[in-house]
Amino acid sequence: MEHRGHATNASDGRRAGAGPADSDSTTTAVRGDTERPNGPRSRKGALTRARLVEAAKAVFEENGFQEARISEITERAGWSYGSFYHYFNSKEEIFREIAGAQEDGLDMRVIVKGEPVDDAIDGLVTDRLAPALHRYLADYRDEARIMGVIEEVSRYDRQVGAMRVERLERFSGELSDAIGRLQRHGMADPGLDPGVAARALMAMVTRFAETWFVQHQLDCSFDAGVAQLGKLCANALRLGPRPQRDAGRALG
Repeated sequence: MEHRGHATNASDGRRAGAGPADSDSTTTAVRGDTERPNGPRSRKGALTRARLVEAAKAVFEENGFQEARISEITERAGWSYGSFYHYFNSKEEIFREIAGAQEDGLDMRVIVKGEPVDDAIDGLVTDRLAPALHRYLADYRDEARIMGVIEEVSRYDRQVGAMRVERLERFSGELSDAIGRLQRHGMADPGLDPGVAARALMAMVTRFAETWFVQHQLDCSFDAGVAQLGKLCANALRLGPRPQRDAGRALG
């Protein structure tokens, strides 16, 4: 473990003691790329960086973004204050990395690609929709503390907000395509605009998760909440059995 102080550790190139003295303010000074080292170049450096990210996530969960301090992050990670600046320019940068990892870890494909498992709507919902919702909500629940911070920061940090918008756009596009396939095979309301319906469903699912697990405004069992959301999604699309003539055909 690196000792705290203003020494240089030659084994992995960390610059202890680097960084401005006021870097614990809410908005941290950002260095130019020419002043900043290139990040971890060794396995030890990668492990150091990973420990900083893990420590930062815990600090953000406990204190929120505004009250989190770089000194707390480095202390929890067991590294010197200056070592932080070998890997990150600012508190904002490490938070955005954490937010991006969390977003990538949540599976928002609430209608999966492919063909229904049989001719009955129960097969589609039970074997495709319900498990996807269960997985997404379980992941959100398990990461609710950091997701609450991300939800808050995304409302005023342009980069975090843009990251979330890009992800929602991507998944909304996939869901729109899936709804269109269902419509072509007579399994969803033909009067729906797939793009509008996809965005509405995505908004419902994500807001439902935040309301439930971050704001704690819902009092029910996990399975009951998942089942209710699944029914709402199915009812919104007016999902119905696949016509007999389409039995065995893929939706693609």
